[in-house]
Amino acid sequence: MGLEVGGLLGLIWLIIVVWAIIRTAQSRAADPLVKAIWIVVLLVLPVLGLILWLLLGPR
Repeated sequence: MGLEVGGLLGLIWLIIVVWAIIRTAQSRAADPLVKAIWIVVLLVLPVLGLILWLLLGPR
């Protein structure tokens, strides 16, 4: 059961990170360089990057 729950939570986390990347790419508030930096941070550091994006990301 632990493997199934971990897999499901991992899938949910992946969906949330992909959603954050899409929202960042569609954002009008930031210039392209800032968008690219946020996307790289979300891809390289998915957990910390998502937390930082939620707190400091483009609105």
